Amino acid sequence: MDTNSIIAGIDAEIRKLEAARSLLAGIGKRGTTAKPTTRKKRKLSKAARAKIAAAQRKRWAAVRAKAKAK
Repeated sequence: MDTNSIIAGIDAEIRKLEAARSLLAGIGKRGTTAKPTTRKKRKLSKAARAKIAAAQRKRWAAVRAKAKAK
């Protein structure tokens, strides 16, 4: 191999590494800069919350009864 082809190969490798570095550093970012959408918080009615709370109390009562039986 002659010196010029070695130098050309090294230069090509340097360009590849610089391109990879710029992508990793965020210089070559692609895509949009749109803000992410936020989800609205779901609202439950009082009746729904009471129903969920009652079901949870029932589950905990079953767990306590099982633990007490042991």
